[in-house]
Amino acid sequence: MVLSMMARAAEPPLFVLNSLQADISVIDPVTWVERERIPTGKEPHHLYLTPDEKSIVVANALADSLTFIDPRNAQVQRTVRGIVDPYHLRFSPDMKWLVTAANRLDHVDFYRWDGATPTLVQRVATGKTPSHLWIDAASRTLYATMQDSNELVAIDINSQKIRWRIATGAMPADVYGSPDGIHVFVGLTGSDSVEVFDISAAQPRSVRRIQTADGAHAFRAAGDGRHLFVSNRVANTISKLDMLAMRVVDQYPAPGGPDCMDVSADGRYLYVTARWSRKLLVIDTAERRVVQSVKVGKSPHGVWTLRHAPR
Repeated sequence: MVLSMMARAAEPPLFVLNSLQADISVIDPVTWVERERIPTGKEPHHLYLTPDEKSIVVANALADSLTFIDPRNAQVQRTVRGIVDPYHLRFSPDMKWLVTAANRLDHVDFYRWDGATPTLVQRVATGKTPSHLWIDAASRTLYATMQDSNELVAIDINSQKIRWRIATGAMPADVYGSPDGIHVFVGLTGSDSVEVFDISAAQPRSVRRIQTADGAHAFRAAGDGRHLFVSNRVANTISKLDMLAMRVVDQYPAPGGPDCMDVSADGRYLYVTARWSRKLLVIDTAERRVVQSVKVGKSPHGVWTLRHAPR
């Protein structure tokens, strides 16, 4: 296989979070097999790299905990408990804050980050079922989608107070800000589109809906400052979105309920979790096809590799 020949034996592994088995599949990028499982707390959904790039943090929603893992050798470093319902998480670009979304408890938590230990500063009641988070490049504003009240909420990071909220289409999930800071993109899992909001003025407004396919859900930046991948969970496809032109420019097959994604360093390969078929898919975007399929655990969700850190 060409992809295996390109991989180097020294490359760090890929990590896949198995949400319904409370563990992580560690995937060898040379042989494309699962080499081990790492136990976590219940319902690990999302993960993120620490600002010093020495750990990936796995958020275990039902266990109220964070698992820290070395991204290079897959060794568990420590577990931090008492983090209430961490479904989604994100560090601020200025490295001062760790923010978590409590999906089942309807709040967003702001933790002061000192480089080692998160300290709770403020709990912000939001709307129904906060889903995904995005923080702007200036570390001034947090954007959060409300999955069951169909809203996008903006929270001022310095004061930890809600700045505004606006109605969205059905079942908003992932959220991503354009590099120029003018627009925010929201995946509408209850629809077939990505909704675009202009956030440049004091009062935000919905300016466009870009049709992708049924179940538009998660995002992953292509790494070129212009394109965004969108997983369409119901349609079993991945769309490539041009953020400047605001249109779909390519589409790839992704069977089994595609969810979270990561991208290879050269931008050619997509690593996609297939929630319903218990697989990690490797998609060659040049050939527009799945070139590897790795069996993992139940309900695989987050995926990550050190070769291309989350954005």
